[in-house]
This record gives sequence, structure tokens and C-alpha cells, in this order.
Amino acid sequence: MIDVYSWPTPNGHKVHIMLEECGLSYRAIPVDISAGAQFTPDFLAISPNNKIPAIVDADGPDGKPIALFESGAILIYLASKVGRFLGQTDREKYETLQWLMFQMGGFGPMLGQAHHFRIYAPEKIDYAYDRYTNEAQRLYNVLEKQLSHHAYLTGEHYTIADIACFPWARSAANQGINWEDYPNTKLWFDKIHARPAVQKALSVLAEYRKPLTDAKAKDILFGKTQYAKK
Repeated sequence: MIDVYSWPTPNGHKVHIMLEECGLSYRAIPVDISAGAQFTPDFLAISPNNKIPAIVDADGPDGKPIALFESGAILIYLASKVGRFLGQTDREKYETLQWLMFQMGGFGPMLGQAHHFRIYAPEKIDYAYDRYTNEAQRLYNVLEKQLSHHAYLTGEHYTIADIACFPWARSAANQGINWEDYPNTKLWFDKIHARPAVQKALSVLAEYRKPLTDAKAKDILFGKTQYAKK
């Protein structure tokens, strides 16, 4: 059994999708990041960077429990555990990993910034609004070019690279993206969205999802609470 400490966010959905795709037994444990649950000592012992998701696999590589944080590392671990979604040859694995790193280093952080400055910033800062909207569009153009030649990011096979990028594209409109400008990426998105495992995964912890309107929650996520020494 794998315990996944998570919340219904793009990074949380990555791991929910992977667990469903792999058919692994797991238990989703909500970590209410809007209430500060990510700062509790028990969670920090698993995820020192106070971010979701994190997992504890009772059946680790040596038969002992293993705790992991960082969604990309978790995807690699689960793919290795089941022997799927990473590629079979060394070439395929490296090609998959490069696109996973694309998501971890750009297609997550930059889209998160675009979302923040377009939706959540207490005041509109034109420079930040334009910078991150333009960067979001640039990143979608990278996907569009790749997907104009391939069914999935690393070729004809669905991998953890697709699983990592897909949840971030669910908020395309909030990132300043018009799907009509990215037809190949939209086909890719719709194809993944239709997968039964993905549909099931998107319902995990969905009952906890709520609009971020509370001032205290915003302070926890974006203000001094987030940056206080733990």
C-alpha cells in the first residue's frame, strides 16, 4: 500500500494519475495546503520542502518503507517500480526524462507564475502579468511543435512526461492560452483527458477543492506564513 499525501492541484494530480495508470493500491491522505497542514512536523518529516505531493511506500526497493517528495521523483520511482511509462530502451528513457525535466523546470513553475499574477496577485503588475503570460505561450509553443510530429511528448507512447504536463494544461485559460492557437496540443490534451485512469484520478480529493478567496488561505500560500522559517 502506498500512502500519498496530497491535494487536488496539478502536482497532486500527476501522482494520482500515475498511481491509477499503474494500478497500484494507494490511500490518498489530504494535506490542506490552504490551512497550513503542509507545515506540520509530521508532514515535514516526509516532505522537507513543505510541498505536496509526497508518498510513503510500505514496500520500498529493499522491502522497507520509503518516503519520497517532489512529484517528478515520485513519477520516476513509480515508473521504475512497475516497469511502465518510462520507456524500454536507454534512448527512450532519456528522451522521457528530458521532457519530464521540461515540465519540472518550466512548464510547471512558469505556468504557476502566470496563473498567480493573472488571477491571484492583489494588484495587477503589468510587467509580471506580461512576462509570465508570454512565457506560458512560449512553453505551449514548444509543446505544439513537438506534438505536431508525435502523438505524445516522447513519440508514440504515453509516458510520465505526458502525465506530468497534462494537469498543468487543465488551467490553460487562466494562463492566457487560447486553445485555438495550439491545435496539436489540444488533441494531445483531449486524448489524455479521456483515459479512464485519468478521469478516475481527477476525482481523487476533488471534494476538497474550493475557490481560493479566503485572506488567511492566501497568506498561508503566498504571504509571510509560506516564508517563515520552519
